[in-house]
Amino acid sequence: MSKIAVLGTGMVGDTIGSKLIELGHEVMMGSRTQGNEKAKAFVAKHNGKASAGTFAEAAGFGEIIFNCTAGVGSIEALKMAAEKDLDGKIIVDIANPLDFSNGMPPSLAIVNTNSLGEEIQKTFPQTKVVKALNTMWCGLMVKPAMINGGDHSTFVSGNDANAKEEVKKILKSFGWNEANILDLGDITTARGTEMFLPLWLQIYTATNNGAFNIKIVS
Repeated sequence: MSKIAVLGTGMVGDTIGSKLIELGHEVMMGSRTQGNEKAKAFVAKHNGKASAGTFAEAAGFGEIIFNCTAGVGSIEALKMAAEKDLDGKIIVDIANPLDFSNGMPPSLAIVNTNSLGEEIQKTFPQTKVVKALNTMWCGLMVKPAMINGGDHSTFVSGNDANAKEEVKKILKSFGWNEANILDLGDITTARGTEMFLPLWLQIYTATNNGAFNIKIVS
């Protein structure tokens, strides 16, 4: 079992962190400020099996870091950590660069020739960024069997093959079938999965249901 940092106190961070604790990992939830109320509630909910700290403290704690922050603030959040606390570590980037500044539906703040995953990798070159799980509602991330018997697709993108294998192990522990985990290639392929979000949001709006996913068939 690993020490894992979950950066972000929203629904995604809570869902991912709770599943990791259920699987026996040690989890520290990171937030912008010490004493964040949502982080304190997360710790209380898990009866001492979780801890909370600042983004910097969580990054120092985690052997693996899950980025569950709002995408437009992800770089800033990671910059709050010391370089030594990030270097060599896997950052599982679940975030999407959704820009809500002009209301709904959001646009993508980074798109077409770049992606948030790439920006994180460029900004923190000594880390191993793996884009994963960003194409679905967080409930499905940790419980794929909720729909279609778990038979649907998820993706990984990243430059480091070993890091992607480590992330795949975590995905399989969440219930993902290895045959449904598609390695798209290097971190530039995160552009595609992030650009899926506008379509995801349109499907969600049309169906009023987040429990759906895509499946690759051929």
